[in-house]
Amino acid sequence: MSYPKDILSTRAIVKTGLYAILPRGGLVNNVLPGVEKAKVSIVASPKLGASFVQYVIEAEAGAVVREPLCQETGVDGFFYCIEGAAECEAGGRTYSLTAGGYVYVPAGQGGIKFACKQPARLLLYKQKYIPLPDREPYLVQGNVNEIPFMEYEGMKNVFIKDLLPKDIAFDMNMHILSFEPGGCHSFVETHVQEHGAYILSGEGMYIMENEWLPIRKDDFMWFGPYVPQGSYGVGREPFAYIYSKDCNRDVSL
Repeated sequence: MSYPKDILSTRAIVKTGLYAILPRGGLVNNVLPGVEKAKVSIVASPKLGASFVQYVIEAEAGAVVREPLCQETGVDGFFYCIEGAAECEAGGRTYSLTAGGYVYVPAGQGGIKFACKQPARLLLYKQKYIPLPDREPYLVQGNVNEIPFMEYEGMKNVFIKDLLPKDIAFDMNMHILSFEPGGCHSFVETHVQEHGAYILSGEGMYIMENEWLPIRKDDFMWFGPYVPQGSYGVGREPFAYIYSKDCNRDVSL
């Protein structure tokens, strides 16, 4: 870090309880017990209005987590490698993840630890699990590069990948949505689900609360329930992001 070269400015927008856009350049480090040689930015939490917590992690070579994350009672977690490589310890096993690799860990399996021999950028998501009688989710490990894209809502220039099984035992999913330049949502969505979204590539224009806002690679976005939202892919490469979705549960009163 150094003295700024110009007047301080940002594209960050935070409307607590509604939505937020957090560019990478404005993220700060949060010290967590047992996390060494890694910058951990808490980009979503109940303080923002989210029902989950999400971290963006910039790991140095030699980074390590000595105390498991996501180990709270009744909390499940999802760990994703954006770039670089990481050894992820979860559910009593160790998984070697490269870019696109991920692990979902159900509640009650001891949380998530990781170590990096080289620099890596990582995501970690956690939420309170809503149980169902006689149904239990299970550990899932995979890599998005081994999952084929499917057309999104019948459009030839918008594609989606589902990272977790379509099994009602799971109360969440993770997806990657990709827009070719000029691709867009088929309509402006308004729904009960909330999303945490990390932009993996490209540039887009996103509508939130009837305002069009520029979004680019490495931004993080959070959308609260019922916030109108939709996007266009712009620029020269696909506008793609990985995002969380709460699903498969009735709404409690």
